[in-house]
Amino acid sequence: MRASSQCRNALASQRASCQGRSSWRLVLGICIMLLSPTLLIPVLSCGHPSSGSAQAKEPAHSSFRIESTAFKEGAFIPVRFTCQGENVSPPLTWTDPPRGTRSFALIVEDPDAPAGTWTHWVVYNLPAQGRAMNENTPKQGELPTGGMQGTSSFGSVGYGGPCPPPGKAHRYFFRLYALDTVLNLQAGAHKSEVLAALKGHVLGEAQLMGRFKR
Repeated sequence: MRASSQCRNALASQRASCQGRSSWRLVLGICIMLLSPTLLIPVLSCGHPSSGSAQAKEPAHSSFRIESTAFKEGAFIPVRFTCQGENVSPPLTWTDPPRGTRSFALIVEDPDAPAGTWTHWVVYNLPAQGRAMNENTPKQGELPTGGMQGTSSFGSVGYGGPCPPPGKAHRYFFRLYALDTVLNLQAGAHKSEVLAALKGHVLGEAQLMGRFKR
């Protein structure tokens, strides 16, 4: 701001004194040199976004949700869907997946298990037009309505319900992924294989968490 004021004063003085064309050009050139950093900084900082911003992914699809009529978010999972009951899978529904979704993958896991995260259910290649999984999904590799089931930490294909040791409640996360591809996997794949295959293909993720204790 000080340089700008000095330049204005110098230009006014030069015009008033009328000392000639060459002196006028000299003063004008000095002013341009002094002012140019001030003028260029806003242009450089505002004119073009950084490469990091241009490459950033779109925000998560906020209207993509997964729910269950059996339990609400954060609530306790009914005994029917655990190892103390009938050990059948709960009903699930989801809404408004991102545009371009070609399939869904579902992973259910317990991060509070004593030996580390325990995988209770692995499902993938669910049809893009599907919006639900019925209660008591058959425990088989290929599902009648489309899609495949993988191998859980129990060593079996299909759903294995909550079965924590006695004590505090464990959390069970139902994570549904909307993918822009169909995974090139056979039935019975493990969670690690599914996660590796879906890397770079996730358009959106929805989550439901339930609790259970014995």
